[in-house]
Amino acid sequence: MSAFERLQTEIPGPRSRELAGRLGASESRGVAFLSHDFPTFWERATGATVSDVDGNRYLDLSAAFGVALTGHANAAVVEAIAAQSHRLPHAMGDVHPAALRVTLLERLTALAPIERAKAYLCTSGTESIEFARKTALLFTGRPNALAFTPSYHGLGYGALEVTGMERFRAPFAAQLRRETTFVPFPDRRDGGALDRTAALVEAALRDDPTIGCVIVEPIAGRGGVIVPPDGFLRTLRRVCDERRCVLIADEILTGFGRTGTRFAVDYEAVAPDILCIGKALAGGFPMAATIARADVMDAWPPSSGEALHTSTYLGNPMGCAAALANLDEMERLHTVIRAGAIGGRLAERLTALVHLGFVRDVRGRGALWGVECDTAERVRDWTIAALKRGLIVLPAGQRGEVLQLSPPLVIDDTQLGRALDLLEAAAPA
Repeated sequence: MSAFERLQTEIPGPRSRELAGRLGASESRGVAFLSHDFPTFWERATGATVSDVDGNRYLDLSAAFGVALTGHANAAVVEAIAAQSHRLPHAMGDVHPAALRVTLLERLTALAPIERAKAYLCTSGTESIEFARKTALLFTGRPNALAFTPSYHGLGYGALEVTGMERFRAPFAAQLRRETTFVPFPDRRDGGALDRTAALVEAALRDDPTIGCVIVEPIAGRGGVIVPPDGFLRTLRRVCDERRCVLIADEILTGFGRTGTRFAVDYEAVAPDILCIGKALAGGFPMAATIARADVMDAWPPSSGEALHTSTYLGNPMGCAAALANLDEMERLHTVIRAGAIGGRLAERLTALVHLGFVRDVRGRGALWGVECDTAERVRDWTIAALKRGLIVLPAGQRGEVLQLSPPLVIDDTQLGRALDLLEAAAPA
C-alpha cells in the first residue's frame, strides 16, 4: 500500500524548531542552514517517505542526496548491517582486513565498466576523488588536472582543487594550489558547445604538459543537472588517449542506475581509466570506492607495512555488508529499468511546468532531473513551499537556481504522481 505525506503540525513543527535552536548553539556555523521556516529534523524513513520528530511525513524526491537509491531503510541493507554488527563491526583497515572486503572488491571490479580493474574502498566521495587524483599522479608523473565549470567533486582540499563552483572555492582560495585548468561544461542546448569544449580541452592538454588527468561528471549534478551533448565523453576519451592523460569519471551521484544505465558513462559506452563511486553504494552506510584499470592502480607501490593512503575505517565490515546487500537489491529491483520508467514520467510532468513564466528549462536523464528557474530566490521559495506541503526537494546550480529531483527508485507510480502534484501546487506565483 502506498504511503503519502501526512502533516499534523505546522512546518517546521515545534520539536524541529527547538532542535534548530540547540543546533545553532552547538554546531559550527557554515554547515546547516537554519531559519524560521527550515529545516525539519528527521526521525525515521522508509522507502520513499521520511518522518520528522513532530510526526509529519514527507514524500522524498531527493533520496537524501541520492543515497537512498533502493529506498530509505531498505530492509535487506538494514538486516545486513545489524547482522554484521553482532559479528564484527570493525576491522583493522590496512593491517588486518575483514574477509568481506575481498568479496566487495571483487564484486565492484566485476561491475565496473573497466576491464581488469582494481579498487580502493573508502568512506566518502571526497576521499574517492582524492585517491583518484593521487593515483593519476603516480601513474602519469604529472600533478595537475583539467576539470569543468560547473562541477562538484567534494570539499576536502584535493577534491576542492578540481571543483568548479566558485562559492565553495573562494573562502579557501589562499590554500588552494590553483593549478587546475577549468573548461566550461558543455550544455546540450548549445549546438556549438561540444566543438568549443573539445578545442579548449585539446589546447589545454597541448599547452600544459603538467596536466595528468581530466576529471568529469557525466552529468553535472550539483552544478544544475546539466546534460552534455552526445559525444562529449567519447571526445574526452579520445583526447585523453592522444595526450596520455588519465580520464576520471565522477559517478558518485550518477552511478548504479540513477540515470537509466548502470553507470552514466555507459550511455556513450565509454570506459574511464578511473571511476569514483559513492552515495548509493551502501544504502546509507558511509561507503565509497575508487575503481581503476589494473595497470593504472598498480602505479601505487606495494605496501612495506605503512600504507601511503588509508583511513581508520577502510573497508569497514558493516559498510561492506551493507554494500553487498544493496548491490543485490539493485539487481532485484531492476534499478536501471525503473530509473528509465521514472524518467519518462518526470519528463512528461516536469516539461509541463514550462508554462510557469519563471521556469527557464527542464532537463535530465533517467531519475535525475533539474528545473531551472529565473532566480535562486524562486527555487528557495519553491523548496520551502514544497516542504510545507509534505514534499522534499533540493536546490542545485551555480547560484541555487535549479530545483533538483532524484527520487528513490522504489517510489511507486502513485507516490510519484502525488509528489509531482504537490510540486506543482507549491510552485511560486
